[in-house]
Amino acid sequence: MPFVSERRVDFALVDLAKIVYYPRFWDLAHRFYEESWEFSCGLHYNDILMERGIAFPLVHSEASFHHPIAYGESVQCTITVPRIGNTSIEWHYEFRNQDGTVCWTADQVTVCTSMDSVREKIPVPDWMREGLQKMAPEG
Repeated sequence: MPFVSERRVDFALVDLAKIVYYPRFWDLAHRFYEESWEFSCGLHYNDILMERGIAFPLVHSEASFHHPIAYGESVQCTITVPRIGNTSIEWHYEFRNQDGTVCWTADQVTVCTSMDSVREKIPVPDWMREGLQKMAPEG
């Protein structure tokens, strides 16, 4: 089951054209990503970082811009986890506006590391794998 959340596009996210400034899409994605951890694993993202000592550096990101999102509109984010590797996690994002129009899609890969040594990969813990499997794409 995908993680789905929604928020209003506020002024800090837009440019002079009053549409979401392109780097802000990644900022929005990360906000939804943080929120998704409570859905999948029942833990606040900060608890995973600080209490469990696990980090998730982004190692790959590609995105497609389909339609602008304007100031004051709503953006609905759907996140799925298509693959969980030994040390990596693939994430798929889809942003739609309040009319259901696809506005932005992205595929990202994060690597699981220790907060003490973010340059060394660690295996995805079983409890995390189990939680993230809830977000596998349907079908």
